[in-house]
Amino acid sequence: MEQETDVPTSYAALQAAITQRQASLSPRLRQIAEYALSNPNDMALETVAQIAERAGVQPSALIRFSKTLGFEGFTEMQRVFRTRLTDNMPNYKERIRALTDGAAGLTDGSRVLEHFIGAGINALEHLRQELSPEDLDGAIDLLEEAEHIYVMGQRRSFPVAAYLSYALGRLGRRTVLLDGMGGMLRQQVQAIGDRDLLVAISFKPYSEETVDLCRFAAENGVPVLGITDGTLSPILPLAGVTLSVEDAQVKGFRSLTATMCLAVSLIVALGQRLDKEKAGR
Repeated sequence: MEQETDVPTSYAALQAAITQRQASLSPRLRQIAEYALSNPNDMALETVAQIAERAGVQPSALIRFSKTLGFEGFTEMQRVFRTRLTDNMPNYKERIRALTDGAAGLTDGSRVLEHFIGAGINALEHLRQELSPEDLDGAIDLLEEAEHIYVMGQRRSFPVAAYLSYALGRLGRRTVLLDGMGGMLRQQVQAIGDRDLLVAISFKPYSEETVDLCRFAAENGVPVLGITDGTLSPILPLAGVTLSVEDAQVKGFRSLTATMCLAVSLIVALGQRLDKEKAGR
């Protein structure tokens, strides 16, 4: 049934509407919701047929999804996705398309590099626009106040977790990297308490171990700092502070450009704060 009221008119309102309705969506519409929030540029710039192909659904499903959110059709919903593309980025569409069009005169290797460089630039610009200063400061507060910091990231998230664990240790923070070596993850977390902090890093498809650990921490009053993607991430409702990163992706291969930039920024900002406090004392 179409909804006549409360139709989202801004991208933030559209995000909230999708998140609010996710539990009641059919599996196919939930698939579209996940794709839409993970690929807002595609939703804003591509045709129904192109989006349907990339999301793995029929074009008619996109129209049903639009009407579920109260829109008359896909075009009306797409206008809202386009509002997030700011006026000071007039060539946004061209730069997005350049990632798949290739560049004449480049070798295969240099063309791949060019694609990932372009995708990385777009991911960094997205991080700058979307990450709020309040969330960033909240994350630094948690890192500063925790007695012990437990860091977990599986598969492609592991390099970020390993870096954070190393760098936090260099700042004098008591840090444990939860790598589950030898199947001893349970033993590694058995001493975690409510004065500690769990830093959980996971991206779609989400690590079950990381999500389960977030759930365990939340149930036992342990603060959670999540670094993840999208408003449908299972980490989001379990974390006190969430830093959302939509990293670079080319033909299904994802880099860690924006995520590592965020990790380094957290370390440097925390180090500056600790130096100021030390100087003050």
